Amino acid sequence: MNKTLRKEYIEKAFLLHNAGKIQEAKNFYNKIIGENPKDSEVLNLIGICEFQNKDFESAKNYVTKAIEIKPTHYFYETLSLIYAEENDYEKELSTLLDAQKYVGLDYNLAFRLAYLYKQLKDYKNAEKYYILAVQQNPRSKEAYFNLATMYAMQKKYINEKECYLKALEIDPSDEEVKYFLALNCFRLKNYEMGLPYFESRLSSKAAIETQKHTYPNLISEKNLWRGEDISNKTLYTYFEADSDDMIMFARYLPMIKCKKIIVKPQAELASLFKDNFPNIEVMETLYAEKDLNFDVHIPFMSIPQMLNLTTKKMFTSSKKYLKSNGPKVKKLKKEYFNTDSFKIGIEWQGCNIEAFEKLFELKSTQVYSLQRGEAREELNKLSEKYNIVDVSESLKDYSYIAAAIKNLDLVICSDTATAHLAGAMNKPCIMLLPYNYSWKWHTDISGCDWYKSVKLFSANKNETWNSLMSRAIDTITVK
Repeated sequence: MNKTLRKEYIEKAFLLHNAGKIQEAKNFYNKIIGENPKDSEVLNLIGICEFQNKDFESAKNYVTKAIEIKPTHYFYETLSLIYAEENDYEKELSTLLDAQKYVGLDYNLAFRLAYLYKQLKDYKNAEKYYILAVQQNPRSKEAYFNLATMYAMQKKYINEKECYLKALEIDPSDEEVKYFLALNCFRLKNYEMGLPYFESRLSSKAAIETQKHTYPNLISEKNLWRGEDISNKTLYTYFEADSDDMIMFARYLPMIKCKKIIVKPQAELASLFKDNFPNIEVMETLYAEKDLNFDVHIPFMSIPQMLNLTTKKMFTSSKKYLKSNGPKVKKLKKEYFNTDSFKIGIEWQGCNIEAFEKLFELKSTQVYSLQRGEAREELNKLSEKYNIVDVSESLKDYSYIAAAIKNLDLVICSDTATAHLAGAMNKPCIMLLPYNYSWKWHTDISGCDWYKSVKLFSANKNETWNSLMSRAIDTITVK
């Protein structure tokens, strides 16, 4: 077949292929192959057609023939995508490594290998290939960003930070990079650097939707508070994340100097906030827009930045800043806690209740389940074997959880809002953390900067929850 006719067939096939008319496209490709069975480009294109038709075996045969005739990065990439669709990651990996061996490494291949190793949780090799991708293309923001995540998974936080800074050199406007750099700075306990970058989160879709959900008209009309003097103004601040973040950052409310504060927490936190901040208007439900008057507004987690807090002042009130409701404490004591035993409250969300078995065997103790939600059903696995008091039905909101905590001697749980609340109340608490834990607990967990009464226990690499729990229980002294 002459070059002119081949070009004509290819162009017609491309148009059909792009229009989704795969069989018609194949007809033109097959005409070319009929004249030239070793046309590697067309063999690969037929393989792509078969791939799109879900005939994976046929697709692999065509693409393999193309590779045998003329190996190229593109053909190897096609073959690897077929294996990926079949969830055969071992073959996908070997295909990409063959490409490196026989046609050399370029940026796209290095990036794909890095991504695959990341999916396979082989972070060391993922790191290696993202580094190679950066070497191939030093202006790749994506490679630096992904390399940063690999460093984070391996707890190489200084390297992670350097990669984010490199990515920002390439694109100073990337809000996602700024956000993750902020979290990295927080983990490294550099809040002076991290807080300004943390404001980038407000451009995310989730943050925008949250603001729209509160008072879309008023928020678009009123100004965000940017740290200026608001001593004669009313500030409206509202939740944007999880309950644990609201509890952790509630310590800053008394530091705001303004005429009036209106705060909208999650519904379950409203009563707790009312008990603790009598001079602040706490909203339990959304008011009609015409009934709400404020001068400036701000998402709750921006408060430290607007207060211009240093790292040291971030941990103000680390001993105690929240209290429980007296009548509710008495009510729950009468129902559940009127015993001389050492009282331990537990939650196992994120780990497994079986890990607590050693705790249930401690003498002179009474264990109480504070677990709510779907995970509560796991209590059935051990309730017949051990005497565990389930108080969850009485925990209508966080003011009741605070009352329960007040009645306890110790709280043991994973990284939950309950743990934050125990810390904010200065109640002894053991918090169980996975190997890769939240930025909030920094790199040194020998102490807890946010809450002096909280002891942090992080799993070692590949350590089970049972083993971690065993280590934690060994530190308990029953009084």
